[in-house]
Amino acid sequence: MLILVLGKGKTGSLVAEVARERGHGVRVLDINENQQASALTAPNLAGVDVIVDFTAPEAAVENMRAVLSLGGRIVVGTTGWYAKLPDMNALAIKRGAGLLYGTNFSIGVQKLFRLTAELARLEGYEFSITETHHTTKLDAPSGTAVTLKEIIQSAQPGIDVPVTSHRIGDAKGEHVVTAKSNVDVIEIRHDAFSRRGFALGAVRAAEWLNGKSGVWEFREIFDQL
Repeated sequence: MLILVLGKGKTGSLVAEVARERGHGVRVLDINENQQASALTAPNLAGVDVIVDFTAPEAAVENMRAVLSLGGRIVVGTTGWYAKLPDMNALAIKRGAGLLYGTNFSIGVQKLFRLTAELARLEGYEFSITETHHTTKLDAPSGTAVTLKEIIQSAQPGIDVPVTSHRIGDAKGEHVVTAKSNVDVIEIRHDAFSRRGFALGAVRAAEWLNGKSGVWEFREIFDQL
């Protein structure tokens, strides 16, 4: 495969590294080389199998629109753009393109989502979420924390689930789900030691998306990797 990585930040650079380790050809563009998706043209994307986006919310929307309009396939690890998901979904279907997105591409975090869904079935507990990331992370709460909150509220509609966000140093990503009752407390925690888990999941997602048309959330398909 030939993978085009959008974003030369910490995660995007690691995605490129992992993709090369897995035997793929890799090209990388930073935001200055692709302002307003200007580099995502048919000639430039000729031969590219899958694009992987780890940029910023506004840039990701522009990138998706360009790629999907050309019938391409894109994995989006950027968060904070989901208000535009219906538009991107419609465009992908119209053009026969492929879109795979997720708030977190770590396999460990996918297990956290499933454990949280099980925990959320408990009655008589108050739920809360704490997340900690590096100081340069743009969105707060994190997309992963938002997903965890949605999982709990889908099991118990209408309940309040407060989310506390911390931005500290170069923290790779920690999420703690707490369920507290009058008699005990239960915590589920995922703490990333490095960004490699996210990068590996994103590359495996690109491998899965290659040749497919449609729209999927990573939670739907990670068992198929």
